[in-house]
Amino acid sequence: MGGLGAALSVVVALLHVGFMVLEMFLWTRPAGRRIFRMSAADAEVQRVLAANQGLYNGFLAAGLFWGVWTGRPDVVTFFLACVIVAGAYGAWTVNRRIFFVQALPALLALAAVRLG
Repeated sequence: MGGLGAALSVVVALLHVGFMVLEMFLWTRPAGRRIFRMSAADAEVQRVLAANQGLYNGFLAAGLFWGVWTGRPDVVTFFLACVIVAGAYGAWTVNRRIFFVQALPALLALAAVRLG
């Protein structure tokens, strides 16, 4: 795995740390509600589900950090593929923006990992 693949994979991991923080800790706060475009009442109803989602995003980030840290392109490839599937599913079921924020960066990182 080359330097570009590792760097882009770390960027994807950092994005997922950000998603985790938003979903686990900022979901009901003004910043979280603004980002996800929802009312305080809706955010409160969805709070536990969002925290669960955030935990999964944290696991994706941890897997990517682990793969880059250990220099294992197979591990990085697996976790990037998971991110791509999650991003594509989110884009299909929730909002197309998710593809560009989640899946596209992972696709670029995956290409760099596989070509590096």
